Amino acid sequence: MLILIAGPYRGGTNDDPKLIQQNLEKLEAVALPLFRMGHLPIIGEWLALPLLNLAGSKYIGDSVWDEIQYPVAHRLLEKCDAVLRLEGESKGADNDVRIAQERGLEIYYRLEDIPNAE
Repeated sequence: MLILIAGPYRGGTNDDPKLIQQNLEKLEAVALPLFRMGHLPIIGEWLALPLLNLAGSKYIGDSVWDEIQYPVAHRLLEKCDAVLRLEGESKGADNDVRIAQERGLEIYYRLEDIPNAE
């Protein structure tokens, strides 16, 4: 399955770059285990961050950021089979789950609940 890993990125950081980086590392920490289970993990920031740079975003929350950050995940959800929602407050991740539910995708809240790929 192509699985979107959703969880806090900006949430709970007060836009502190070090805390944002820690949040990204938490998201990335489950990517390799998912891959080893036979799935293809994806994190929206893996695509959004280079696009934000190319588009000239100057800071989190500027108009370029708003144009790209969340829409990347929403477009990814058109291709994904499931979402792994990690713990932590995140309006963006909650919205990803809502969209995924509307599309009938599987939602997982623990890595252990995801079956190995066949």
